[in-house]
Amino acid sequence: MPARVVYREHDEKPDGLKYSFQYMDATGDTLLRYDNAPYHLDVGRHHRHSPNGDIEPLSFTTLADLIDMFHTEVNEIYARRTD
Repeated sequence: MPARVVYREHDEKPDGLKYSFQYMDATGDTLLRYDNAPYHLDVGRHHRHSPNGDIEPLSFTTLADLIDMFHTEVNEIYARRTD
């Protein structure tokens, strides 16, 4: 099951949110991560990490949309891995 952490940090984040949603395999390898850590601003504050190491920008309207996007992608990855 994916872990998801969301909390507000009004002073440090432009949109008031700091988040990291991560889906890992049984050995602890990242299968998917969405976050807004400031380390990859070249691709945008909101970005996703794929299992092959790619970091890509994310676009969403609300936090609920972001969570839905993450769960949809987790379900797709799970389905591919269990076929």
